[in-house]
Amino acid sequence: MKTLFEPAAQQEVKLRLAQLSPDSPRLWGKMNPAQAVAHCSLGFELAVGDRVPPRMFIGRIIGFIVKPMALKTDQALRRNSPTVTGLVVQDDRDFIKERERLYMMIDRFTSVGPQGRTAATHSFFGPMTPQEWGILMYKHLDHHLRQFGA
Repeated sequence: MKTLFEPAAQQEVKLRLAQLSPDSPRLWGKMNPAQAVAHCSLGFELAVGDRVPPRMFIGRIIGFIVKPMALKTDQALRRNSPTVTGLVVQDDRDFIKERERLYMMIDRFTSVGPQGRTAATHSFFGPMTPQEWGILMYKHLDHHLRQFGA
């Protein structure tokens, strides 16, 4: 199972991110490439503890059931999966600026390694181990890169 804490996985997502362009065609979903890249940066804000949304009610009920299905297999995240409230990006964004920000967020997350990840509870999944954060962040990036064929 890939984790963003592995150098090969970091390099892979960065190369795929470099292939993305502002006019990459969307295969599913509602966001354009700039919005999706900004959304991914917001996801990293969760992972590093900059953003701590309240626990979702539905997450308290089924999060512990869904978490192993999402994080304990090599299966990619499903298309049109629900998004954490507050991470949806609907306004216009500058693609180049947002991509650079995402590169910096990836580096920030990975540079501290598993021991430097947030102790915050994920708003849907609940408590997360460092390994789970690494897997989730890889899968989240992969999901949105696949959304645009990258």
